[in-house]
Amino acid sequence: MNERDRVPSRRRILAVGASGVTGLLLAGQPGFAQQAIAPTPACHDGDEPTLAETEGPFFKPRSPQRSDLREAGIEGRAVELSGYVLTRSCRRVAGALVDLWHADNAGNYDNTGFRLRGHVFTDDEGRFSFRTIIPGLYPGRTRHYHVKIQAPGERSVLTTQFYFPDERRNRTDELFRRELVMQTARANDTLLARFDVVL
Repeated sequence: MNERDRVPSRRRILAVGASGVTGLLLAGQPGFAQQAIAPTPACHDGDEPTLAETEGPFFKPRSPQRSDLREAGIEGRAVELSGYVLTRSCRRVAGALVDLWHADNAGNYDNTGFRLRGHVFTDDEGRFSFRTIIPGLYPGRTRHYHVKIQAPGERSVLTTQFYFPDERRNRTDELFRRELVMQTARANDTLLARFDVVL
């Protein structure tokens, strides 16, 4: 068995055996819908890392550790956001910090508390998942999530943004990058979103 067979690509990680299914959300994640969803582009040895993006003015350190960012009084369509954190050689990164924050349904950030802010650590398979809502729009920006990812024991932090496909404002937002568009699928009233990060 060669090194490429031992280290699965993102496409191999996400592939499923049944014909006609293009990918999966996160099989085995408790409480997550078992819904087909296309993977982000395949990882290859030596792959370029995920693009960095501006932090923006609304980051707050020391967010609570939690995967469900929804709280009483928060309105908006539910989203289940998930993915893997991988190295450039396609190895899964366990214990990576993934910090997520975004605007509420009306396009406002909570700058006094921690509504719609939180962080998790990837599991032994390098997986992360959040439950949250679709962020609202505000002047000059398309819909997006802000994310920071840091591998354990590393000082460097990737700061980037995840975008939604087929948003009209994607064409006019100067920060928008196609490489950072999430793969999405619908499951009843919930939007399933996926993005795999390469550090």
